[in-house]
Amino acid sequence: MRYDDRRAAGRLLAEGLDGLRGQDVVVLGLPRGGMPVAAEVARHLGAPLDVLVVRKLGVPWQPEWAFGAIGEHGVRVLNRDVVGDAGLDAAEQEAVEAAERAELDRRVRDYRQGRPALPVAGRTAVVVDDGLATGATAEAACRVVRGQGAARVVLAVPVGPVHGVERLRRVADNVVCPRPQQVLGSVGAWYRDFTQIEDAEVTALLADAARPTPRSAAGPAPPPNREVLLPAAGARLGARLVVPDGARAVVAFAHGSGSGRHSPRNRYVATALNRAGLATLLLDLLTDDEAHDRHNVFDILLLARRLHSAAVWLRRETSLPVAYFGASTGAAAALEAAALSGSGIISVVCRGGRPDLATPAALTHVRAPTLLIVGSRDTQVLSLNRLAADRMHCEHRMAVVPGATHLFEEPGTLTTVAELARDWFTAHLGRPTTRTPPLRSA
Repeated sequence: MRYDDRRAAGRLLAEGLDGLRGQDVVVLGLPRGGMPVAAEVARHLGAPLDVLVVRKLGVPWQPEWAFGAIGEHGVRVLNRDVVGDAGLDAAEQEAVEAAERAELDRRVRDYRQGRPALPVAGRTAVVVDDGLATGATAEAACRVVRGQGAARVVLAVPVGPVHGVERLRRVADNVVCPRPQQVLGSVGAWYRDFTQIEDAEVTALLADAARPTPRSAAGPAPPPNREVLLPAAGARLGARLVVPDGARAVVAFAHGSGSGRHSPRNRYVATALNRAGLATLLLDLLTDDEAHDRHNVFDILLLARRLHSAAVWLRRETSLPVAYFGASTGAAAALEAAALSGSGIISVVCRGGRPDLATPAALTHVRAPTLLIVGSRDTQVLSLNRLAADRMHCEHRMAVVPGATHLFEEPGTLTTVAELARDWFTAHLGRPTTRTPPLRSA
């Protein structure tokens, strides 16, 4: 099946990158053909768009034989094997680089029209082209972006040869290609419209992306978001509270290790819940000092007491019913806290969690409807979730996300998690929990 044009290809490609929504992402299009594709990806992800100009450094007497590549900010990557095989001396390398650097600078000036480059260091860089042929340009681009300090490099192309996609997994952290081909032919053969892109179109796409989006076009403003400090079990815990207008319930996120507030996966799921009219509390169950001690991460009863205190605070602050979303050891803490007498928790969702670390008594006494979400490739945790589910007497279900590993980093898997959680929470709003057998005391 062929793509109608580059924009159509970009829209399909973007669906495979849904897991990056809400993360610190910059989308980088390779000029010229990659820019219309990248513009659609950036629009779908709500991420900034920039151009990635790279120039291959070719051996002077055989220019297609690349001995390296250069990018902005003086970045240069060399293939030492080619340099050695070609017998290039320093002067020859410098002469090639000087010529290519001049051309790179010219193109950057023309494309950006004086705007500064978007910072890449410490962010997830999504490198986009309209397809892979030899893969040499894409490889050079990934190496240049890595040299600019990107924390993670994702290469995204609508079509490419299977062998090329696999080879590029060695230079990118992830390669997304919805239509890999055993026999590619030319990239243009996979498009009905493969009209050449002019420099002016690249310039226009960048200028359009740089304009502030009017609020009327961007949709409603996000709900108010405030940082709070909660007193809980001997500590003051940092949290981020978001309450959309007309919220019907509030979901407290329990994350046993690291910061629940800053977890990109938690923030992604929370944003999806906010859009569905649910308030969220992203909570750090441990202080920074406590989190350095791994014993605290597995102190389920401590985490559960703090989560319960947060739920009490939430009811007083918002007057809304409370649900729990638990990840890692926070899943066990959520179930322990939900099992406390009089907890009143309306539902629980666990994502890639360890509910098996909750006490058997807690698993038996939980009354809140519980959804356990696990990746199909997270085999050990999947088995542990099944063991925990066997002990539960409440309404519960296990949802296995195909192709997902423990952190749900694969394209589209975190979107599935968010949709499952949203549907579970909204389906159980206002439903009374079973009252028998009696709940255990704290």
